[in-house]
Amino acid sequence: MRMVDLIVKKQEGKELSREEIRFLIEGYTNDTIPDYQMSAFAMAVYFQDMTDQERVEFTMAIAESGDQIDLSEIEGIKVDKHSTGGVGDTTTLVLAPLVASIGVPVAKMSGRGLGHTGGTIDKLESIPGFRVEIAEQTFIDLVNKNKVAVVGQSGDLCPADKKLYALRDVTGTVNSLPLIAGSIMSKKIAAGADAIVLDVKVGAGAFMKSIEDAEELAHAMVAIGNLAGRNTMAIISDMSQPLGFAVGNALEIEEAIETLKGKGPADLEELCLELGAQMVYLGERATSLSEAKELLKVKLHNGEALEKFKEFIAAQDGNPEVVNDYSLMPQAKDKKEVLAEEEGYVAEINADSIGVAAMSLGAGRATKESEIDLAAGLILHKKVGDTVKKGDILVTLFANDKDFSEAEALVHASYQFRKQKNKPTLIHEVITD
Repeated sequence: MRMVDLIVKKQEGKELSREEIRFLIEGYTNDTIPDYQMSAFAMAVYFQDMTDQERVEFTMAIAESGDQIDLSEIEGIKVDKHSTGGVGDTTTLVLAPLVASIGVPVAKMSGRGLGHTGGTIDKLESIPGFRVEIAEQTFIDLVNKNKVAVVGQSGDLCPADKKLYALRDVTGTVNSLPLIAGSIMSKKIAAGADAIVLDVKVGAGAFMKSIEDAEELAHAMVAIGNLAGRNTMAIISDMSQPLGFAVGNALEIEEAIETLKGKGPADLEELCLELGAQMVYLGERATSLSEAKELLKVKLHNGEALEKFKEFIAAQDGNPEVVNDYSLMPQAKDKKEVLAEEEGYVAEINADSIGVAAMSLGAGRATKESEIDLAAGLILHKKVGDTVKKGDILVTLFANDKDFSEAEALVHASYQFRKQKNKPTLIHEVITD
């Protein structure tokens, strides 16, 4: 078997076999297939696409190129959740204890963030004492005992994806649907989940800017998951403005706790209930999505989800008293209020610009070597559809020894006003097949 023949075959739009796909992924992983040949193959896929079966074989080959997590010792159906990214995406912090309070095991492995804010792991490190690095057996034991644990990724998951993503980044093939879907789903499958819930973001602050592109990606990933033997569902949710009010690490922990107290932002609660319902349904703790959502509402408002959060924090050596005293988490010594310079209804908040503003304050990483200021970030006081008068507070910025001018300018640039009120749509579509 020769790589050049596979390149030509794909250029002609023909379907590659399982053996051929395994050959090229294994060869690229172990360096017997060079970058220039894989670049040619990626470009052929970019123009010719892949069949559903090719996408599954491609995804599974990547998943099996390195370590795979064995969660078979954990009792019950393990359901994982993946978001395609966004600004102020605090959902995992709410969903993990909320879904666990129903009895669905949440064994979550998360990475660190590169971009606007830290990842889930960085955010959890805002809690004093919280340990994100624990032994695999301890992780499994914690999930069996408490139904929830969140740890940093360990081992060498999907090395083929790491190499291929770096290659796509410099060859103009990032925006290839089968390559995107394969990259995301391979990591979810390698992480050991029995079922997968996907939150596909769309809008200015998302990778997918149009509903059509987001639908195509969601359907592709759901098809891959189901064909690979993992029950998979998806939601297409709006990211044309930040989710919730907080953007930052300790700030998002605080917002997650408020949501678990039943006092969080309406959009964050709505999205968590939608995603959580899919997780509970796939975890076979409800016979329908509507029943699952009602169960979650009860746990959210009777205090059981909050108690599960405290239990989860304490089990990983964190201080559960943060639930009652936010000052235990890192606090910024400087803050600045950004005031509205015009009036009207908020018509748009560019989520990407808000994210860049938070990163300029120290809340995120520009490079892997960058250090995050866990106290830095911002809180929005006005969202799309809200009435604004001149001089109203739009956003409060938080930082330590930073010049606020760049962040302030980005906030002003991100807000657009109109004379007519428009109501944003949070959930665009629910995809179950």
